[in-house]
Amino acid sequence: MSSDNPTGADDQQETASITLDASWIVGFVDGEGCFCVSIHRNPHVRQTRGWQLHAAFQVYQHERHRAVLEELRMVFGCGSIRPKGPNSSVLTYAVDSLRDLDVSIIPFFERHPLRVKRSHFTAFAIIVRAMRAKEHLTGHGFERLVRLAYGMNAVGKQRSRSLETVLAGSSETARQAPPFPVAKVQSDPHGDMGSQAEMT
Repeated sequence: MSSDNPTGADDQQETASITLDASWIVGFVDGEGCFCVSIHRNPHVRQTRGWQLHAAFQVYQHERHRAVLEELRMVFGCGSIRPKGPNSSVLTYAVDSLRDLDVSIIPFFERHPLRVKRSHFTAFAIIVRAMRAKEHLTGHGFERLVRLAYGMNAVGKQRSRSLETVLAGSSETARQAPPFPVAKVQSDPHGDMGSQAEMT
């Protein structure tokens, strides 16, 4: 389904009456969804060496097709719907709770594999589960997850900072911060409408 479909009573009625089966959701997410892990500079987060990782599953659609996003939220039983930007007519269905991602989103796409975004999803799932296991709170774990994140979505080309900058910055912050606590590691993700540009 395209975000550029013409408006009209018939079109809106058709959108509102869609029954979202698993194969439809997979195709829709392959075209309009994104599995992303953003990396933000935050010097106050000493455990992750001045950087903060944030995993999110997002699906975009024009506001006139909000009903589809509402049905997605009902299917997954989590997440929120909000405008993509302050004056945007595009809505985002977003799930960014690690628990919700691990319990609801990831198992669904493991049962119903994606086609276009399969490799991105695989890396995403590894990162989310590693973060739940606190792996990102170790030096080696943090670097491993950052490298995985930069391998997703156009191989990090649309990020505002290079991989080298993030890893170098984490080393510099580490010299000024207390050592990482020891964490037990228990686990060894185009129609994205520009979301990758905001990832770092």
